[in-house]
Amino acid sequence: MPTAKDVSQYMLCLTDPDVGEIISNLKLQKLIYYAQGFHLAMHETPLFEEDILAWEHGPVVEDVYQEYKQYGAGAIPQPEEFDESVFSAIQIELLKEVYEVYGQFSAWKLRNMTHSERPWIETPKNEVIPHALMKEFFKDYVA
Repeated sequence: MPTAKDVSQYMLCLTDPDVGEIISNLKLQKLIYYAQGFHLAMHETPLFEEDILAWEHGPVVEDVYQEYKQYGAGAIPQPEEFDESVFSAIQIELLKEVYEVYGQFSAWKLRNMTHSERPWIETPKNEVIPHALMKEFFKDYVA
């Protein structure tokens, strides 16, 4: 099973810094949250095992946050190399789609979106957002 860090590195690989695309830690957190939510809804299983916590600024995987916090609100550089073989073809397709749909939004837009969604709203602050709640919520967005 891929890790949340694998998912975050793949998302970073999808950016095109030459056209000004950047991913900050805040934005990255929201992208991996959406990837997990849609994977749960579509496949009934988590994409990665790490917990997602309901922090003040939205859903966060603490290990990924700690990994990239040194960049603050700035751009996280793309990994120099990344082996995408940790993902299945179906997972790659899902990650690309999540990036295409949600990657166009700013970090603060994504933050505000998560703040209007049940998984973050219904989870006590700093607690784990339950997979069951995410799966139920994201089921409404998949056909």
